[in-house]
Amino acid sequence: MVYEQKATRQPRCSCGSFPNVDVLAAWKSFILQENFGYKLEKLPSSLNPPCFLLKKEAVKSLEHCDALAFIFFQNTSGRLMPNQDTPMITNLENEADCNFRMRKSDYRVERQVMDEEDLEVVAQRTERTEISSKDKLKESLRCSGPKAKSLLFTLIPILRWLPKYPIREWLLGDICSGFSVGIVQLPQSMAYALLAAVPPVFGLYTSFYPVLIYFIFGTSRHVSVGSFAVLSVMVGTITERMAPDENFLIISQNDTNGTATIDIEARDLMRVKAATMVTFLCGIFQILLGMIRFGFVVTYLSDPLVRGYTTGAAVHVLVSQLKYVFGISIPRKNGPLSLIYTLIDVVKALHLTNIGTMVVSIIAMSTMFAVKVINDHFKSKLPIPIPIEFIEVIIATVISSNVDLVGKYGIEVVGKIPKGLQAPVPPDFSMASSLLGDAFALAIVGYGITISLGKIFALKHGYQVDSNQELLALGLSNFVGGFFKCFTVSCSMSRSLVQETTGGNTQLASAVSCTVILVIILEVGALFGRLPKAVLASIVIINLKGMFEQLTDICFFWRTNKIDLIVWIVTVIFTVLLGMDFGLAASIAFALLTVILQTQKPKYSILGQVPKTDIYRDVKQFDEAKEIPGIKIFQSSATVYFANAELYEEKLKQMSGINIGKLILKKKKGITKLKRQLKKEEKQDKKKAKKEQKMRKDFGTGGPATTIETFGSDNAVSLEMDSGLGSSSKVSKKPEELSLESLGLQKPDVHSLILDFSPVNFVDSVCIKIVRNIFRDFKEVEVDVYLSGCHWAIIEQFERGGLFGKNISKCQLFVTVHDAVLYCMMKNNPPTDQALCMNGTPALLPSQGEVEGPSSASVASSSF
Repeated sequence: MVYEQKATRQPRCSCGSFPNVDVLAAWKSFILQENFGYKLEKLPSSLNPPCFLLKKEAVKSLEHCDALAFIFFQNTSGRLMPNQDTPMITNLENEADCNFRMRKSDYRVERQVMDEEDLEVVAQRTERTEISSKDKLKESLRCSGPKAKSLLFTLIPILRWLPKYPIREWLLGDICSGFSVGIVQLPQSMAYALLAAVPPVFGLYTSFYPVLIYFIFGTSRHVSVGSFAVLSVMVGTITERMAPDENFLIISQNDTNGTATIDIEARDLMRVKAATMVTFLCGIFQILLGMIRFGFVVTYLSDPLVRGYTTGAAVHVLVSQLKYVFGISIPRKNGPLSLIYTLIDVVKALHLTNIGTMVVSIIAMSTMFAVKVINDHFKSKLPIPIPIEFIEVIIATVISSNVDLVGKYGIEVVGKIPKGLQAPVPPDFSMASSLLGDAFALAIVGYGITISLGKIFALKHGYQVDSNQELLALGLSNFVGGFFKCFTVSCSMSRSLVQETTGGNTQLASAVSCTVILVIILEVGALFGRLPKAVLASIVIINLKGMFEQLTDICFFWRTNKIDLIVWIVTVIFTVLLGMDFGLAASIAFALLTVILQTQKPKYSILGQVPKTDIYRDVKQFDEAKEIPGIKIFQSSATVYFANAELYEEKLKQMSGINIGKLILKKKKGITKLKRQLKKEEKQDKKKAKKEQKMRKDFGTGGPATTIETFGSDNAVSLEMDSGLGSSSKVSKKPEELSLESLGLQKPDVHSLILDFSPVNFVDSVCIKIVRNIFRDFKEVEVDVYLSGCHWAIIEQFERGGLFGKNISKCQLFVTVHDAVLYCMMKNNPPTDQALCMNGTPALLPSQGEVEGPSSASVASSSF
């Protein structure tokens, strides 16, 4: 069977109908005569009258002008006539050109209607040979010079890009960017150390060692690795759980009231041990995940989930800093609902507020907020953002040292900051068993934030980020940092933006920022011992501005995707109420649940043919799409697997318009009734046969021709014609093989059912079982079932699952829906006045007799 296809598709408006000719003519005149404010180009002089087009390229012909008129018509929904005040849509040139080309182009296809067996012969399908795991392992372990070099450059990316570094073009920008990041990193590192519940100097260490490691092994050019608010507050929760204040109380023997004080030095030492141990474990997890190429794990952290999680984490960070803003002392809570309990404690302790501390906080936050607004407003004019955090840290330190804020007003300060670097110390492995779960959560969150931001910058600047190498780079940063008393690192969004906007091109900017931090640690750090903690808390709170701006995501997701909105809201609620660790796990589980639920409730459609095309669309969504009489085309928008396979079958039977269950039940009742009747008649016929045999013996065998009906033991209906001439004919049929009409039942109007499997990307054993049931049940009611649009991987899964056999063959799988439709129409030989004549042109020439398969079909042509 051959069909011919010729299509010239005319543009239509969004409602599906052809545009009104008068309105289009008005738009055409408007285009040729009015000035939209774009660059003008004179039209060909052949046009009368001469005019200009307000587009970036001249009209190629009057047909191109028609295409532009249609675009304007479509973008006003065909309801507005053109006038001077009509709003236009910009950048329509490409759309118009596409429409113009579409109007002028057509295509012609002439080929056989193909089922899967025909396609495998024509395309010469070859069986794939799977490489065994043993061979894969051998190949991966085989070593050669080029392979070793490639592996070395992959594991240590600096060896690839540093020798090719363009010094003249990039060096100055990287130096300026690194210096700016270093200045911003100084106050942030000390502030985030407060979040991690460790002394501020360890924040400086965290901004040096891990950053230097990432400079060597990282693949992103623009992310600024170091301390980050979300991870810092997670580490703070862990350290305060492992070393609570209650474990370090010292009761004075001389005090009659039994007043207890906290051994701050011992407490901080234990918290540093907990922070370094969890950082070390986090690094090991990230290295292992990177080695097994597990970088895809970040795909389970969708954008709504990450943004909702960081927004909820920002609430935790804000609440944790309130005690420094008001100058009160409250214990940090852990576990679910800890944030609610902390807020209650803050409210109860408000009467103990230190006025001096609150004044310092208000001044610092208001000044910092105002300058950041100025930075955002004039960012295109400022060479670098005003480093307000660094300026405030210097001013606050100077004022505190000269005014004695501690002695006069009781304002808490950072305290002693030791000068110089410390020797590496191995982590305390006695805590490892109780920190495994926390370390894994830190590893996933830190990597997810880093790779998300890294891919944004990579897409913007046109380079590649290796997700697995990023895991290794972060893992090595945390692993090495665990020996130098650092806490867990990730990339900071605010510092990364500073690095990118101030001219940073490579991670050389990170090396420059490390140099700035090294100078501060060696020489300048001790001077910041008098810095009020309220200023650091203000820095933390103001830097949460970007995270709280994510609240506008509610409006965005409301407009674009309600499921993403639900994920965002639920993630925020889980993070706020359950905490950073349990909240993350619950949020990921909920996000995966939404995916499963969406596959369980896909869109089911009955497809119809779009006139003059081989395109089939949902008849409810497209008015011009019409069903072909006698053929039902069913499609699901999701794959079919165990979670929705039964629902797929139910919807199919419901939307096919055939009450399959009722019809099969009636057929079974009819067959049962027929069998009883046959048994009864069989007994009567045996008696009758005995009588006739006796009569033959009495009267001889030369009597007239007789007709004898017999019924075998297998309930087959047998009709034997005996003419007395020794010749007989016999036709036999089981009751189960009788047609519906022979049983007195009405045959369905549908003779063929086509299942469009083009959206299906995998199948399982449950799906294969359901497909078998569909073929069986519809065959019972004399409806032929066909599959179309199956990917070759789906066909392989069908083969492995044993779908093809006696009742189902590849002849029932077609390449496209249109192939299946043409075959069904040919096989069932409808009259010439039915839909077989498509659009006035005979689509198929009916053959005489029953068609056994596509290969035996006669030649036919279809012109669209």
